[in-house]
Amino acid sequence: MVLGTALLLLGVGAFVVSQAFDAPTESERLGTNSPVNSGAPDPADIASNNSPTLARSPTDPRALVVANRIDSPRYSCALHISSNGGSSWSQVPVPAPRRERICYAPDVAFGADGTLYMSFVTLRGAGNVPNAVWLVTSTDGGKTLSEPEKVHGRLAFQVRLATDPRVPRRLYMTWVQGSEVGLYSFGATGNPIRTARSDDGGETWEPSARSNRPVDRRAVAPATAVGPDGDLYVLYLDLRNDRLDYEGGHMGRGGPPYDGPWSLVMARSQDRGVTWTHSVVDDRIAPIERIIAFIPPFPSLAVDADSGRLYASYEDARLGDADVFVWSLPEDGDEWEGPTRVNDTPERDRTSQYRPKLDVAPNGRLDILYYDRRADRRNLRNEVSLQSSFDQGESFTERLLLSSQPFSSQVGFGFERDLPDIGSRIGLESTDPRALAVWTDTRAGTTVTKKQDIAQAVVGFSDPQRLDDTARSLLRYGGIALALLGLALLGRGLIPGRGRRLAESARRR
Repeated sequence: MVLGTALLLLGVGAFVVSQAFDAPTESERLGTNSPVNSGAPDPADIASNNSPTLARSPTDPRALVVANRIDSPRYSCALHISSNGGSSWSQVPVPAPRRERICYAPDVAFGADGTLYMSFVTLRGAGNVPNAVWLVTSTDGGKTLSEPEKVHGRLAFQVRLATDPRVPRRLYMTWVQGSEVGLYSFGATGNPIRTARSDDGGETWEPSARSNRPVDRRAVAPATAVGPDGDLYVLYLDLRNDRLDYEGGHMGRGGPPYDGPWSLVMARSQDRGVTWTHSVVDDRIAPIERIIAFIPPFPSLAVDADSGRLYASYEDARLGDADVFVWSLPEDGDEWEGPTRVNDTPERDRTSQYRPKLDVAPNGRLDILYYDRRADRRNLRNEVSLQSSFDQGESFTERLLLSSQPFSSQVGFGFERDLPDIGSRIGLESTDPRALAVWTDTRAGTTVTKKQDIAQAVVGFSDPQRLDDTARSLLRYGGIALALLGLALLGRGLIPGRGRRLAESARRR
């Protein structure tokens, strides 16, 4: 009797403890929204700032940078830096290469030693296509920048950077290498995604290698990350038979999206970008809108630095309207788990949730940021929402509203063609106590001015202590086993009558 009762209590206690560590935590938006770009309060500044990339220095957590592209009144880019955790920002002029137009489609990343790397392309010709890829560096958080160094030549689209978190000065650059291009379109299929590595901070580069599968005829939108063991990952879209978007069959005009499926694919290199293996995350991606193949919406990729688990996210209309989905893969796994529908809206409610961005806090909390139109039955006005997962992407907390007021999704370059562009990505940096989110905000713009600004919000968390996966599993499943053993002993009559009724009642529950 004593043994059975003790085992039952011990098992239930262990299970309860494990659930307590998994319990969602309280989160709240701290303060109101504030702008990142200095021109946000100026009505005369009508620049279309969008597609922000946010990065935090590993050697100084208060050092942050945001880089974004500018689509109008002329193509350009911007770099903003903060030395106080985002409380204030200043814009830094990006040095122009000689005889080139500065600069477009930037990306930023901090190296393991705190060096800042920024890539961008310069544009040339009637079609404003990339003429060259450039790299600038900074050792003081972006306050001063080096002279641009040319890395690659013409028709390099969608350039992305990634650094190795363990190896200072190891830098990866990934891009789509075009061959023939037209207005809003790639003129030929088979343009590869290529990746090159530098082990000296960008001074020299190893020969690039093809990252995507040869069977991917229309691969676009690479997102890159490096795992805790140095493995390199490239998540990308294969548009498959979608000539409408890839070859610009829509002529840059809005309308119904392509009605066939895309594939979301992961490439992995365990030898620093020389050779690659691939896994299909999902081959049933349903497009939510028409896209410009040169500047497509990027999927989001994040790696848990402790467990090595991978997370992938993208927008998908498989249920009839745009939803945000998440997939995950254990470090040594070979099958993707999911997808999990993230947004806590009724299915098929005819509102859009899209453009997700993932990040993993050091304690393992998975955060996801996205645009959200649930409050507008016309499905036009955006809010910005954040949700979190404490069980490796299996479930998510209720949404936390970050935008202090809604703003139009119709403000931006391309509105006159019914294809307004709010940007290819948004930014998120997560720590244990906080998360910083940045996005394209149009509250100060109109369809005439096309003014877009970069807004930010800070989220505060009260996280529980993290248990690693092994300890959590031992507590949960060991506790269940102990509880069942205790019930079995009780049910065998060690407590006549009462023990049997308790065991039967527990089994019914």
